Amino acid sequence: MKLITELNESVQFLKEEKDGKPQYFIEGVFIQGEKKNKNGRVYPVEILEKEVAKYCENLVAKNRAFGELGHPEGPTINLDKVSHMIVEIKQDGPNFIGKAKIMDTPNGKIVKTLIDEGATLGVSTRGMGSLKSRGEFQEVQSDFSLATAADIVADPSAPDAFVNGIMEGVEWVWDNGILKASTIERYENIVEEKTKSKSLTSEAKLELFEDFLKNLSK
Repeated sequence: MKLITELNESVQFLKEEKDGKPQYFIEGVFIQGEKKNKNGRVYPVEILEKEVAKYCENLVAKNRAFGELGHPEGPTINLDKVSHMIVEIKQDGPNFIGKAKIMDTPNGKIVKTLIDEGATLGVSTRGMGSLKSRGEFQEVQSDFSLATAADIVADPSAPDAFVNGIMEGVEWVWDNGILKASTIERYENIVEEKTKSKSLTSEAKLELFEDFLKNLSK
């Protein structure tokens, strides 16, 4: 099994008022079934129906369906990073429409500020499961388990920007200095090899970018 994440940009961030107090929500298609997505994966609707029903029964109905701000590295929900709570998921054909309330946690307050300032944000589903190659796409298998229906993410183009920077020979700089030249050279070689083999997929770009970020923190 592997960690599976999917970016969803066609969601709305809403601001409403209740009893004179502002409330913030995310609403839109959280999970799309039966159609090849940008990552080249297809989710059979019967698998989604079963897993979403379990997710709603065990987590949503009990106010335990949380999402985080950022790109977590694993399937575990980190309570110190929670920014919102999923309050509803309903099926609409092959798709599953979700709604989440932005919470008054430290990360939730960051999201509210970003919304008020007009920032463009997206959401990303996160789960664990196996994939099976089906020619031009990979099919998510019946062992798929949904960790969260939506994490809030910013700058979804970061992996592409990172790869473009490497291909253009950009020198990456961090607060404490310049990333080692040997590390940059290693990434350049990986990108070059994957480009030649036509395996530089969106998923591969994200994996490279996440590995790059890990190196920055060392």
